[in-house]
Amino acid sequence: MICIALDAMGGDLGPAAIIEGAARLSLEEHDIRVLLVGDVPVISECLAALRYNPARLSVVGAEGYVSMDEKPGAALKSKPNCSILTAARLVRDGEAHALVSAGHTGATVLAAATTFERLPGIRRAALASVYPTVQRHGPHRDPFGLILDVGATLGASAEDLVGFAVMGTAYSSVISEIERPRVALLSNGTEPNNGTAEIIAAYKRLSAGSINFCGNVAGLDLPRGTVDVIVCDGFLGNVVLQMLEGVSEVFADLTKEASSKRLQWKIGLTMLSGGLRRMKRMTDWKTYGGAPLLGMDQIVIKAHGRSEARAIRNALKVAAKAVRGDLIGRIRSGLEEQSMALPDASS
Repeated sequence: MICIALDAMGGDLGPAAIIEGAARLSLEEHDIRVLLVGDVPVISECLAALRYNPARLSVVGAEGYVSMDEKPGAALKSKPNCSILTAARLVRDGEAHALVSAGHTGATVLAAATTFERLPGIRRAALASVYPTVQRHGPHRDPFGLILDVGATLGASAEDLVGFAVMGTAYSSVISEIERPRVALLSNGTEPNNGTAEIIAAYKRLSAGSINFCGNVAGLDLPRGTVDVIVCDGFLGNVVLQMLEGVSEVFADLTKEASSKRLQWKIGLTMLSGGLRRMKRMTDWKTYGGAPLLGMDQIVIKAHGRSEARAIRNALKVAAKAVRGDLIGRIRSGLEEQSMALPDASS
């Protein structure tokens, strides 16, 4: 049975939504067990109002948690037994196979970085996220691609970008079940000499490497979905991700406003309802569960801070799928193959 340590105390909506998501999963999945980590009285009170399978749900006590307005370094130092650190130790010590948190992103990344080891060949971890696309990806025809890094780093060297590409390839092959994911660097043009010095150097190394590298893509290629995995530094990736989320929310607000103002608009929106529903599904991050933190020797899934029960349930399912597909082993193998393809990579 796959065991997942879940930080039950983080998240903008409080522990109730997180615990409800785990409770729902316990009634559906037969090979996943969840450890709810946090304040035992609070968790127990929430569980008392829910249906769940006690054979697949357990509670592990912790002392405090990191709130969204705290500085992660100071908070973790002052709360050594808080929920995110306790959950990370359960994974490190082999009592759980993966970590899931909807709490403070910085605290989650820092807790993972100080508790787990980085994989050989990886200097910096990367936070990956899915984004909606027009083209479908993989055997399940998923309407989204993967972008990394989206916030774990500010800048990235050519070596870091190559590592991100390898890790993104492994994640896409396991979660989206794409045999040879198409990978590209995000730049200001498609030519090999476009972009920063780091992007140009990474282009050369990826072109000679073992992954299915398709060159550079520009910003307009993201919604088109011309590739499966897009690689960039964390500063650029975070800007892109927030822009995509903002466009989705503005679109929803404009649709709601238009439907309430004029009869003609309401009729037009009714005629377009099928397409609008499809657009809503594509841009609904709750469906995708969470963003993986890649580069550590353990599986970490960071759920959205605003995650409701459905999003938490899906984040737990993504973590379990990563365990089943041996994501860490796939990344290790990919890094070894890339290194063998580039014997002078350190030069």
